[in-house]
Amino acid sequence: MKKNIGTFDRVVRLVIGIILFVIAFVILIPVVLKVILILFGLFCLYEALTSWCAFYQLIGKNTCPIQ
Repeated sequence: MKKNIGTFDRVVRLVIGIILFVIAFVILIPVVLKVILILFGLFCLYEALTSWCAFYQLIGKNTCPIQ
């Protein structure tokens, strides 16, 4: 996998992932919604840690300055 996410995008995805986890575990919501939030949070964290986005790969977008 070639990196295609820049630093700003990584930070934004990391923050979004953390916020989704906090919402899932702090707020009283139905279990199904908690599972969905946790899955989206994990996906955002995965993208932030690996610097790779499947959607960016599909559309050919690259925000990473280092190739």
